[in-house]
Amino acid sequence: MLGNRGPGPPWTLFLFVCALFAIVPLQIHAEKTKKYSMQSLCKSHFLQNLYRKIDGALLWSQNERNLDCIITFQTHSILQRFMLRFDFLQLDCNDHLYIYDGAHAVGTYKFDLSCKNTKQNLGAMFTRTNYVTLKYVTDAWGTDSNGFKLVITAVKDPKHACTEFRCNLREFCIATELVCDGINHCADGSDETSTNLCKNSETGTILGIEVTWFVVVVVSALLVLLVLVVGVSFCICRMGWLYTSTGNGTVQQQNASYSLQQMYGSNGAMKPSSGSMTQLTVTATGPGSIHQQPGNWRHPAGPLGFLHSTPARARLYCQAK
Repeated sequence: MLGNRGPGPPWTLFLFVCALFAIVPLQIHAEKTKKYSMQSLCKSHFLQNLYRKIDGALLWSQNERNLDCIITFQTHSILQRFMLRFDFLQLDCNDHLYIYDGAHAVGTYKFDLSCKNTKQNLGAMFTRTNYVTLKYVTDAWGTDSNGFKLVITAVKDPKHACTEFRCNLREFCIATELVCDGINHCADGSDETSTNLCKNSETGTILGIEVTWFVVVVVSALLVLLVLVVGVSFCICRMGWLYTSTGNGTVQQQNASYSLQQMYGSNGAMKPSSGSMTQLTVTATGPGSIHQQPGNWRHPAGPLGFLHSTPARARLYCQAK
């Protein structure tokens, strides 16, 4: 039964799963700013075509060459839309960043950004849907000064009820987790200047990690350690049991083999005991007398016994040694 359970009791894994289900849901609807580099986003793999749900994201580009990729972001709620704002924008004249107000890079784009555009003349840009699609195309030449830093934030208009953080200037509602993260999501900086919230955010960390995630890491590490300890102990005990069982069987087999070798010789004859030796001697009368050596007799006994099957008269002498 124990051998089929594996290196550890099943309740350890059960406790680990319960801990994750109890803690992780706190982070499902609110998350900090996700940071992406265009170089990694534009790699050719199946994730490139998936919609990325975000509350807030920071995209940066620096002199990527020969790119032609499409990325789509989606809000968590249909009541939200996206606000886009550049912290830095300096594109090469042969590079283009197309912004589409929707889930696909089809139809007419909303913005076509190139070297003529700067962050000052663009300001904050808004979508009308809860999707935004970016198409980034670059050529084979550029300098390290070329690139951009784009902040994307899911906002809720003031006409909708806000249960999280409301910006001061335009009264947009953004996720509370985006407050005091070092990135200006409200465009007026109010999410980074809220004294009370930012103070609580700084004190709510351990070693620079949020308390919730710190607890997740600690609990996970303890459970993994417990599984390892139980597994190693189980293996050691099992190996000791197998060694003991194998050792006893080997000793018993050796003892039995040794006893049989003491009792019988190589030809099947029984050996005499250590205290005495029984010697069988055959004496025959006449010129053809034969002295039988210890061991098997030359002629086997017949159905009526040895005396009737042997022509010579045999006398048995028992000599004690």
